[in-house]
Amino acid sequence: MLGACTRTLMRAPPQLLPAFRLQTRRGAAGASVRPLEDCLLLDYGGSHMRLNYLWLRDHCRSPSSYNSRTHQRNLDTGSIDLHLRPDHTAVQEGQLVLTWPGGHVTTYSLSWLAENSYEGKKQRAVQQRVLWTSDVYTKANIRPAKWDAFMSSDEEVKRFLQNYLLYGIAFVDDVPATVEATEAVSRRVSLIRETTYGRMWCFTSDLSRGDTAYTQLALDRHTDTSYFQEPCGIQVFHLLKHEGAGGRTLLVDGFHAAEKVRRLSPDNFKLLTSVPIEHEYIETSDEHRNHMKASGPLLHCAGNGELHMIRYNNYDRSVINTVPHDIVQRWYEAHRELTTELKRPENELWVKLTPGKVIFIDNWRVLHGREAFTGLRQLCGCYLTRDDVLSSARCLGLQV
Repeated sequence: MLGACTRTLMRAPPQLLPAFRLQTRRGAAGASVRPLEDCLLLDYGGSHMRLNYLWLRDHCRSPSSYNSRTHQRNLDTGSIDLHLRPDHTAVQEGQLVLTWPGGHVTTYSLSWLAENSYEGKKQRAVQQRVLWTSDVYTKANIRPAKWDAFMSSDEEVKRFLQNYLLYGIAFVDDVPATVEATEAVSRRVSLIRETTYGRMWCFTSDLSRGDTAYTQLALDRHTDTSYFQEPCGIQVFHLLKHEGAGGRTLLVDGFHAAEKVRRLSPDNFKLLTSVPIEHEYIETSDEHRNHMKASGPLLHCAGNGELHMIRYNNYDRSVINTVPHDIVQRWYEAHRELTTELKRPENELWVKLTPGKVIFIDNWRVLHGREAFTGLRQLCGCYLTRDDVLSSARCLGLQV
């Protein structure tokens, strides 16, 4: 699509500003810039970028416009003349140099523009991912992090986070089987998000909360807290004790299933990304009273079309009253196709958690569940704030 738009633009006769001569300015590395009526057309590194004049002034990194120490803008965007145009443009030694009316000079490195322009952003994945089936993940033979190294080495945390970003799940082994150690290993990655379930929680099958998770029953694949306006980003589980049988953990890459729907049934995919569905959690007991409700599509995409979040929980889905009659049948058909993909046996990764093995799950991507179990099974864990996990990854030099 970008290539087609660019070819159309290049065929159209450019209407140049009177202040510019009809010419293309060339600089280092074969870069060229052409001033048009409403933007600069910059060719660099194989990218054709249309740079709006106000955008160029607004993003100026000169000291008067931008505080490089705090990484915050000084310039009042609302004060820029909406019809502002540069008096002069040039490409010099890998830099785009703009001189504005009044003499202010803005300088950009061409590589920065290539990375931060709309066209450059559209050509790059927001985040590198490996979409997986059980076989794909198993054959990747990913080594879990180890408690001692994880708690003392940033390189071990970086490797762990890289695996987490790629696959949506990651493990830390040899963690002491205590709530305190689970909290420590979680805080090594991010801040802990306190919810109605508390900060750190420890539970067994005693129905102390109004949730099927607090039973011995099997749990089908789902994402957690679908009834939050912003579902929790990361789920942490640590099995502290199990005196019985069963209870394996089920993991499914929701993005893998959703991308298959997108490829095979674009209309169904579009419906699942556009129709808001309510999820609800009602709890009425002597100790806990909660009524959570949130609305959003089952699939959410970022601005460039990449999958951003899956909100899938058949247990907590509320009454469907947000879908008009002429769409509801089609929505159920789209939901069935997604469910079919999520339930394919080849997409199911079964993991037997044991004391000492902590799993981190991307709750916006990977669905989890469990098989039924017998005996005493005690689990602890928490939710982590997604923003702080991604911040930790960026501070360690990972691309997110």
